[in-house]
Amino acid sequence: MINFTFLENNLDKLRTQYLTAQPFPHLIIDSFCDEEKLLKAYENVPELNNKSRDYGFAGNKFEKSNYKEICPEFLELYNDLASERFNTILTYITAKKTFVDPKNFGGGLHQGKKNSFLDMHLDFNYHPLHKNWYRELNLLLYLNKDWKPEYKGGLRIKDLRTNDEAELDVPFNRMIIQQCAPYTLHGYDMTNFPEGRFRTSIATYAYQIHERIIETPRTTDWFPKDDASALKKLFAKNYNFLVKTKNKFFGSATAKNQ
Repeated sequence: MINFTFLENNLDKLRTQYLTAQPFPHLIIDSFCDEEKLLKAYENVPELNNKSRDYGFAGNKFEKSNYKEICPEFLELYNDLASERFNTILTYITAKKTFVDPKNFGGGLHQGKKNSFLDMHLDFNYHPLHKNWYRELNLLLYLNKDWKPEYKGGLRIKDLRTNDEAELDVPFNRMIIQQCAPYTLHGYDMTNFPEGRFRTSIATYAYQIHERIIETPRTTDWFPKDDASALKKLFAKNYNFLVKTKNKFFGSATAKNQ
């Protein structure tokens, strides 16, 4: 499913693009998958009904973790992303020994319906089940057929240290590999897709094993817009504590969007 030959023939170029990108390391790869196979997968995407558990920070956003069950093409994609061949490519591009989570915890098929949005945020840093797996990368494959900028929903990225930012287009068959760090904010503004069309992507995460825990483990840190309500800002400030408390008593529901 993945166009491995293209990636392997352009490793040095892709590495340079990733490491020198602004406002922080990221990489855009078009035609990431075999176009015909990805179109077949796209045609099998159902309308999802499992709403994101990101509470008030994600509007009308739905998820399905086990997207590999939808059709053979998605299963092939899932296996390709978790393969040693792809891990070798990621390690070279990022200049770090990284690997895709073979269980894809927290990832999957994401679908933004009418007026969907995702507030700017920092993702969890250490894997909830493997405490020394540090999250190095978000890998986002977009399935927005015939996408146009006026549909909105472009991936916004911002460096929390410098406030430099960019907005990346999200057309069909584009992979965006984005560094995860304590300063790599990302999200998307409210969408304006035509009726019956959704902002659709596959999210996968890659990690590095740390022999020492170098950051305080966190869930998600949210950064609502300046014009957000005082209540929302208060919720964002206390979100980590509230989620950790909930998980302690009720467990994590992140991987249950089947």
